[in-house]
Order: sequence, then C-alpha cells, then structure tokens
Amino acid sequence: MLRRLFSLTTLLALAATTSLAAPRARQIPVSGTALATFFSSQGQAINVGTDQLDLQTLSVAVGTAFEVHTFGPEASGTTIGAYNANGNKKSAPTLYTLFPAAATTGWYVTGSFRSGPNRLVVSMFDANRVFQGATTYNGANASNFALSASGPNGTFYLEDARNGSGAAKILAFAGTGAYSGWTWFASETSPGSGGDFADVVTLVNLSSSTTPVASTTWGRLKSIYR
Repeated sequence: MLRRLFSLTTLLALAATTSLAAPRARQIPVSGTALATFFSSQGQAINVGTDQLDLQTLSVAVGTAFEVHTFGPEASGTTIGAYNANGNKKSAPTLYTLFPAAATTGWYVTGSFRSGPNRLVVSMFDANRVFQGATTYNGANASNFALSASGPNGTFYLEDARNGSGAAKILAFAGTGAYSGWTWFASETSPGSGGDFADVVTLVNLSSSTTPVASTTWGRLKSIYR
C-alpha cells in the first residue's frame, strides 16, 4: 500500500545522472500492482519489473537546495533519512532525519549540504509555509550519501549491502515524460525480501543544473491519495 511520497524537487543537481546508471543485473520481483498504478497516475511509462536501475549511492554539489514533502493516509510512522554511504556496509550508519515519522500532514522541509564544516541543514515548515525550526547534521557527506526509510519494522537502506542479508529494499527507476532526467526510489518497509515496493516513493532530480526541471502541483499529487 502506498504510504508516503517525498520529493527532492528544487534543482537537486546531482553529479551522477540517470543516463549513467546501468540496469540492475538482476531485476527484483515486485508483487501486486500498487507501484505500477502509482507510476501510471504520474504519467510514467515505467515497467516496474524490468526498468530498475543499479543506483545505490548519490552525490550532490555542496550548496544545492532541496525540498521534501510527505502526504497520504498513512504518512505517519516512517522516518525518511539520509546517511553517509562510505564506511563499513555491515555497521549501522548515522542517520540524518529529512522528515520525522510524527510530522503533521502538509508540512515539508528544505535542506542543503554545506561546507566549512561539512554539514546538512534541514529546515521544517508547516502547511502555511511558516518556519518551525532547523536541524544541522555535522559530518554529512554531499559527495557520497544515500537514502533510508525507518519504521516499526526497522531501517532499510538504498544500498542493498546494508539490508541484513543483502536484500533490495529500495529500487530506483528513471523518470519518463515530464520527469525525464529525474529518478524515482520505491521502498519496501516490510521485513524480509520482496514486496510491492510502494510503501515509500521518493522522487529525486538527478539531472545537471542546465536541464530544465519538470514540475507539477502538490494539489495534483495529493489528490491521488484522497
């Protein structure tokens, strides 16, 4: 069941583009139709069983801003985070919260990686765009990071190697049409392997800053989950 969508939308110009990511050598089975239905609702020509990318880590220019939104009838209960992807893959990395599980529907956050010292600054706003506070995470690595989803069943990572027996828990897909140059990250937050990978869906702009950024309205996106 689709529980949450968050989008890193404001010119998140990452160093690696979707076009450089090869397909997964072994495509992960996706059960049910929830993820395919979601992509179809976004006008995406994506085959969830054959179009998965081999994309495990991310890199972004220091100073680039991004924005995070969450919504849906079951949006609470899952914390969306980022973490440094370098280091021992068998040890739990320090997580930097992008969106807390208890956040109120309609709230959103903005953030950016900065240097001197290296850090990630995340700011939260309510549904009326009123600033609610900021958190700084020192030591965040803009050149090598990944995403995580934490809930009642534990924490799951974009990097397969960090997920217990190495099971894939977050799948990457290249955006199409209006989202060409973007990348979707579809997460499965139930224990074990497999699933519908529609519990958490993340949209990231992986294009260079010279590529026009596709846009939509949050009202249009929210209407899908009413």
